[in-house]
Amino acid sequence: MEVEPTTGAPVDALPRRVPLRSAGRRGRRTDDGTEEVFWAPIEQVHWDGTPVRQDGARTTRAWWRPTWPLRRDRKRSSRPPDPLAGLAALVGLSLATAFFAWVSAGPLWLAVGHATSGSVVVTDCTGGGLSQRCRGNFAAAEDRFRSYGIRVSGVPERRATAGTVLPARLTGPNADIAYADRGVGAHLRWLLGLLGVLGCAAGIARWTGATRFSDPVDRRWAVAAAFAGPLVITLGFLAAAW
Repeated sequence: MEVEPTTGAPVDALPRRVPLRSAGRRGRRTDDGTEEVFWAPIEQVHWDGTPVRQDGARTTRAWWRPTWPLRRDRKRSSRPPDPLAGLAALVGLSLATAFFAWVSAGPLWLAVGHATSGSVVVTDCTGGGLSQRCRGNFAAAEDRFRSYGIRVSGVPERRATAGTVLPARLTGPNADIAYADRGVGAHLRWLLGLLGVLGCAAGIARWTGATRFSDPVDRRWAVAAAFAGPLVITLGFLAAAW
């Protein structure tokens, strides 16, 4: 049997090819009202008239596959970021970093063992839940020192009454917060705070354009600088809480 070299089809089957039409596209109308169909070149169709799929053509994805392109396949934008938006993001996220570093510095020192144990006498509590604010007088163990009118954190709501005595810890004589909570709650304070610091650092790297450098070396240095700022702020609050 003689075979056509281009398509690999039998020679006698070629005249029975089907006219090629694109999906959803009709042929051109002639002056007499008939429809003129498009016959593709033999190099672009199979012997039965179906189009040959080009290499790299888009295929139908399975329903369970993501429809968005992978991030590594996207070309990095060469357009520079908006300086005003980047500056606003830098200032706002730096302030948020300072807050998270401040609330996690004391609990982190307590978690690593830098703490003075004692007892605190609650003198006043206002609010409830997350808005609860308590103050009291702290007395270190063996009566080494006393602190008056300091803030007390972690007071159970059922014991938030004047005169309640609770075991507490603080980082030193100059500390202004005594922590009465123990267990998982004590660790969540510094863990969530440090996660907030890392989130702010990632936001700074994203919104200031540090991740948009096309050169890998420059991009690494820019991202490192974006993370270095929140790290320095956190170290400063740790030093102040010592």
